[in-house]
Amino acid sequence: MKNFLVHSDETIRQMCKEIGINTAEDLFKQIPQDIRIKELNLPDGLSEMETQRQIKKIAKENKSDFVNFMGGGIYNKFIPACINQVANRFEFNTAYTPYQPEISQGTLQIMYEFQTMICRLTGMDISNATVYDGGTACAEAILMACRITKKYKVCIMNSLNPEYKEVIKTYTYSQNIEVDWVDEIAQNTKDYACVLVQTPNYYGEIIEPQKSEDCLLVVCTDVSTLSILKPPGQYNADIVVGDIQTLGIPMNFGGPSAGFVACKEKFMRQLPGRLAGRTTDKDGKQAFCLTIQTREQHIKREKATSNICSNQALIGLCANLYLSVMGEKGFYQAGYLSTVNAHKLAQQLQNKGIKVLNNNFFNEFVIEVENSDKFLSDLEEKGILGGIKLDEHKILVAVTEMITDEDIENYIA
Repeated sequence: MKNFLVHSDETIRQMCKEIGINTAEDLFKQIPQDIRIKELNLPDGLSEMETQRQIKKIAKENKSDFVNFMGGGIYNKFIPACINQVANRFEFNTAYTPYQPEISQGTLQIMYEFQTMICRLTGMDISNATVYDGGTACAEAILMACRITKKYKVCIMNSLNPEYKEVIKTYTYSQNIEVDWVDEIAQNTKDYACVLVQTPNYYGEIIEPQKSEDCLLVVCTDVSTLSILKPPGQYNADIVVGDIQTLGIPMNFGGPSAGFVACKEKFMRQLPGRLAGRTTDKDGKQAFCLTIQTREQHIKREKATSNICSNQALIGLCANLYLSVMGEKGFYQAGYLSTVNAHKLAQQLQNKGIKVLNNNFFNEFVIEVENSDKFLSDLEEKGILGGIKLDEHKILVAVTEMITDEDIENYIA
């Protein structure tokens, strides 16, 4: 650690002599005195123990003990304690990138198993090993569809997550792809490369999109809803994308998270990001490696499927651990509790005269109130984050397995 020690006076003198100045202060001569800070006016240094006390005192000023009914893409989900313990092992937490398979077998195996789990959940043939987030996944799927069909016009439902929309606008603008934002899918879709539908959509409504023979169907989904809902592969989706924050990833003030892109086997060479494959080594033992690497590091840049150079392998590991620990029964139970709690709250709100605008929802719904700001501020005073304001009268409310009957009663009260 000697490189991190403060320079001695003798070292500083030698350095100044080498570059032809007398003191370190001479380095700043060209900066006028009237705009230079005279002193930082910092308090005296504290010991580590004193610093901890001071930080805890400041932290107590934060208001963090709220019951959370907010969603919109980031959800308060139960996370088994073992996930953080395993994910923070140095073998995973410090690995940069698995280009050298001989020293990255653990990371590569996790990526491969993540891909397998996503395929099982979505009903698709192949998945990549994560992209940056759900918005990036949607945008990459659009570029993918345009490459496959050689069409550069797409149709996207307005009920898509607003943040995903902004990412798509950035991607498609730079690629000169025309986007039609619609409330309903038209009968004639032959001019489109793809139709993109989110289900459940941003407002919580469950949609089962109809597959057209004229263009590709891209479905954006929250994978935790697939604990109960039909996988998109069953209604013939061509590409399935989504965010994995609900699979054991903390809310973290909105990120980071990770996304995925899964598709039918015939489209696999157009998949962006990384794919891990399983093979056998010369001794016949199971081995893992990156495969079908159509990124610009490996092939001619103009032929690259994506400029995504890395992935969210550590977050993918957390999702892998979550699904492994929860198992099929636990995964189903979390989804079931979320749905039951959401419908219980919606029914009690209706009983109290508040209009619920959704007919068919999983765990998220929209309510209509006289004044959104007052409604939410009244709840916040009681320690409840009541939802996301959509406009002056509409609020998006999300319920997960973390919500108890008592929490619902307090919300209603």
